[in-house]
Amino acid sequence: MAKPVLGLIAGSGPLPFEVAQAARERGLCVAIAAIEDNTDPKIEQEADGPFQWLNAGELGRLIEFLKAAGAREVILAGAVSKAEILRNPGRLRPDARARALLSSLVARGDDAILRAVASELESEGLCVVESTRYLGERMVRAGVLCGGPLDESTRADLELGMRVVQSLGVHDVGQACLVRQGTVLAVEALEGTDRMLRRGAEFGSGAVLVKAAKPEQDMRFDVPVIGAGTIEIARECRLRAIGLEAGRTLVLEQARTLAQAEAAGIAVVGLERESA
Repeated sequence: MAKPVLGLIAGSGPLPFEVAQAARERGLCVAIAAIEDNTDPKIEQEADGPFQWLNAGELGRLIEFLKAAGAREVILAGAVSKAEILRNPGRLRPDARARALLSSLVARGDDAILRAVASELESEGLCVVESTRYLGERMVRAGVLCGGPLDESTRADLELGMRVVQSLGVHDVGQACLVRQGTVLAVEALEGTDRMLRRGAEFGSGAVLVKAAKPEQDMRFDVPVIGAGTIEIARECRLRAIGLEAGRTLVLEQARTLAQAEAAGIAVVGLERESA
């Protein structure tokens, strides 16, 4: 009997790799559509089904690929750099289907665009599922994951950071901020977490990073994550702690990432969402 096929739309970062590996462990065949100028070329090694490079604007071709692959489910994992498209709009070559979709949108925020893309896929019988569907064991749990115990100042900064990120998410602005001694040093916008960290690090060491999902987060895409790369930048920026929303954020390569944080003296903490 043929394996069921998962269609993976792979953006940048390590998340597509983890999704592909976890899906194969569940007995699925993984067909991968990789996004030009975003996806790590090594992702092709994770496909045990069809593989295709696509431009971010080739919506019609993407749908054709997924249907031809026989995908029963589709997962969008990893980012597509909106910043790069804004810097060089010529990189986005929208086909007729993508142009029609974009012209119909009232809002052009990341969530609005991704929801519209998901709707187009589902209109063709492709079931778009949560990017965390096969990653349950990697979801952050509440409490100190490594590097504790926490002092009162660190806890206060983490709590402030959670309140700030929750307020950002309401406006689809970002999913992270940097706090030190009750002062917000930086908030994440289009540049992403890594660049925000380096920008905030100009104000000195000892800050905490907080990442959380948006209040109305669609768990099918753009779930907040950290991985070994985040920890390395956090070490360079001399952070003292990282707070992650429990149950709605991911630690990729979890054992390696937490061990790296422990070695760097950085606490990693699962935070409960503050009530409204």
